[in-house]
Amino acid sequence: MRPLQLSPETAVELAKKLNIPLEELMHMPKHIIVKKMMELEAAKTETNEEKETE
Repeated sequence: MRPLQLSPETAVELAKKLNIPLEELMHMPKHIIVKKMMELEAAKTETNEEKETE
C-alpha cells in the first residue's frame, strides 16, 4: 500500500484535527481516515446542536 497523496499542509492539518501522529496518518488506509473524519464531523455537529438548544 502506498502512502496517501496529500500535500504536506493538508496532511499536517488533518493529523492535528484527528489527533494522530503524522506518520500514522500517512500510512493509514483511506477508508479509515474517511471514517474518522465522519466521526469527527458527527461529534462537531452534536456539540453545535447542544449549544443551540441551551
